[in-house]
This record gives sequence, C-alpha cells and structure tokens, in this order.
Amino acid sequence: MNEENQKSLLIVEDSDEDFAALERAIFKAKITHPIYRCEDGEEALDFLSGKGEYQNKQLPLPSLIILDLNLPGTDGREVLAELKSDRTLDSSDNRLSRNLQKIPVVVFSTSSNSKDINACYRHGVSGYFVKPMDINRLNQLVKTIMDYWLTAVELPTENS
Repeated sequence: MNEENQKSLLIVEDSDEDFAALERAIFKAKITHPIYRCEDGEEALDFLSGKGEYQNKQLPLPSLIILDLNLPGTDGREVLAELKSDRTLDSSDNRLSRNLQKIPVVVFSTSSNSKDINACYRHGVSGYFVKPMDINRLNQLVKTIMDYWLTAVELPTENS
C-alpha cells in the first residue's frame, strides 16, 4: 500500500451540522482519504489509544486531527494537552499507549478568544482556525488546510 492511501483524518466535533459542513468542504476539496469522527474528547482519546469501543479494531493513527475546542465532557483543550504531553504511556492503567505527539492537530473552533488561541499554541497545536460563518470562506479555508497538511508537507509515519 502506498503512503498516500495510508492517510486518514480524525475529526473531533460534537455538532452534527458543523461536521456535515466540514465533511462537504473536504469532499469539495477532492480529499478522498478516510474520515473518522469522534463526538467528544473521551471518544477521541479512546479512538487514538485503541481503548474502549476501539479496542482491538486496529485503526491507523490519523495523519491529521481536526479538533473542536468546545466539546461535552473532556473538551478540546484537555484532548490537546493529553495528546501533546511529553510521554508515551503503555501501562493498562493509563490511557495513551501510542506516540501521539507527532500527529498534527488543527483546532477548528468558533472561539476567537486570544486566551484559547494562546493556550492551544502553548500545548503544541499545529494550527488554529476560527470556523467561518460563510460557506464559501469555509470551503476555501478547508481546501487550504487539506492542501497543506495532506499534500504539501511530509508527515511522520506511524512507525517513526
């Protein structure tokens, strides 16, 4: 299997409407990589660590994570902090068992609050985008993000 076919996206978004709009924009950008969705932070951490309902499913690590900040329960800020923490945990008592730090995380949020933006960059976010209200601007922004992260840059492999 070539590396292009191995790329996938994980979208962590609780709003069905926002997810549908994002998915349509990704489709319009001609991205055909698999898209996985988690609706809250706990599910995203389980997905990435292969725990809970994702145990024994052999899902690949995504090439890019698109993360909403305002999620029920474990919010996007906590997910980002956990993903970018300086450790790889492998005991059964701890959630993370794979090296997740290297996965680029792009925040896609309605918040334009400078405290949120600064906190996300302090925790190692790769990019922060405010969700546009205009559909044309959304399509343009998603195309730019997808072109950059899935075409222009070289991403680490799961085994690196």
